[in-house]
Amino acid sequence: MKELNIGVLGLQGAIEEHIAATSLALNEMGLEGKVLGVKTPKEVQTIDGLIMPGGESTVIGGLSILNQAFAEVKQRISGGMPVLGTCAGMILLAKRAFDRVAGETEQPILGLMDIVVERNAYGRQRESFEVDLDIPVFGGMEYRGVFIRSPAIREIGPQVEVLCRLNNVAVAVRQDTMIGTAFHPELTADTRFHQLFVKAVVQQIGTGRTAS
Repeated sequence: MKELNIGVLGLQGAIEEHIAATSLALNEMGLEGKVLGVKTPKEVQTIDGLIMPGGESTVIGGLSILNQAFAEVKQRISGGMPVLGTCAGMILLAKRAFDRVAGETEQPILGLMDIVVERNAYGRQRESFEVDLDIPVFGGMEYRGVFIRSPAIREIGPQVEVLCRLNNVAVAVRQDTMIGTAFHPELTADTRFHQLFVKAVVQQIGTGRTAS
């Protein structure tokens, strides 16, 4: 199998943390690959999978439009390129986003995942927390979720699989080759979410639908 080429959208947010976590996941899976920050449309064209990190979703979306990467990201994901969107990254994937306090937002979103997301659903920075989550696709061992200004998924379309709930609210989902989490898997030593994403990349390479 070819060496994997995984990009982390490198405009704002937890970029280095995702690069480190994905590199560790590849190592633990015994796979060869490069993990690099990507910003431009040309760089997005070369990757097999994309991670959209946590940060400020309005800033990330706005910068993506300014440097013209937004359209390329949407086209590649629509074509089947696997993507992992965490916190702000999940907001960008959603078909609609609104804010807990401000209501409807005018921020740019990709509109590719059939979910409606409430921004800052668990409060601001000072209300951050960690909690053990039950995620059936990972088996019996709990997963430590790190919630920092995290969103919540308020509506879910029929094609969306709920991977995890917190107090009966969806906080991790999957639709086709898209994975979204309200929490920050890059801030733990547990690489299972990054491995789940990498497995999707490997599968897509096998179908010939990703970058070559």
